[in-house]
Amino acid sequence: MTLDQNWFTETSDGFGLALKTTARLHEEQSEYQRIEVYATESFGNLLTLDGLVMLTSRDNFVYHEMLSHPALYRHPAPRDVIVVGGGDCGTLREVLRHDEVQRATQIELDERVTRVCERFFPELCEANDDPRATLLYQDAIAWMRDAEANSADVILLDTTDPVGQASRLFGEAFYRDCYKTLRDGGIVVAQSESPLFDMELLQEINQGLRAAGFDSVQVLPFPQCTYPSGWWSATMAGKNIDVSNAAELRRCDLPTRYYNTELHQGAMALPQFLREALK
Repeated sequence: MTLDQNWFTETSDGFGLALKTTARLHEEQSEYQRIEVYATESFGNLLTLDGLVMLTSRDNFVYHEMLSHPALYRHPAPRDVIVVGGGDCGTLREVLRHDEVQRATQIELDERVTRVCERFFPELCEANDDPRATLLYQDAIAWMRDAEANSADVILLDTTDPVGQASRLFGEAFYRDCYKTLRDGGIVVAQSESPLFDMELLQEINQGLRAAGFDSVQVLPFPQCTYPSGWWSATMAGKNIDVSNAAELRRCDLPTRYYNTELHQGAMALPQFLREALK
């Protein structure tokens, strides 16, 4: 990452993203990572962790809605929801917009991410005081390993890129613990990076979920202009529920900005190269 002439730039493997900034609003080194917030000229506030874009005020709604609503509308009665990661709390906010949800537990390793977002992204944290929400700051690997079997309906893996501490949240062993924690008919969703840049990882996620016992897996691509390639994905997997069955979707009744029932149905029609790679 470099900050040159008021431009924040993120580069990797011959690709770059640049956002024009007007101020550095916050910078700190937490126990786990470097947390920075910038004001940008056209994307609102920008949150970065270890020099990588996590979200902006302008386009985060696409990611948060696509990580949460597809599973919540596919599940017939999502009462107990677990969010792994998600320190900015945007996914938790979307979960708690569903009246069917009775309990939402978020397990985030770095409490400082949440505290910084409460200050600079308060709109994402507006549900943090909801009585249905429990925010825990601890290791999700250990928490999920010790979680009660058959205690959750939906698990949302709102993780950062699979490097450092977060790499442990990608793989069959962790997915097996998620499978154990889900009730019959439960759904897990993982943010699964870019279909264009990260095909090998996408394949590993799909294979790991199936090896862990999930009997149906569905990738949902979506645009995300401030992530590498501008094209991202979520991967949804079901425990004795067909997550690719659009006929059993509950119809979206929330005033969303991106997600709707028809978009969910359309997102399951994968481009040919992705369909072939995930056979």
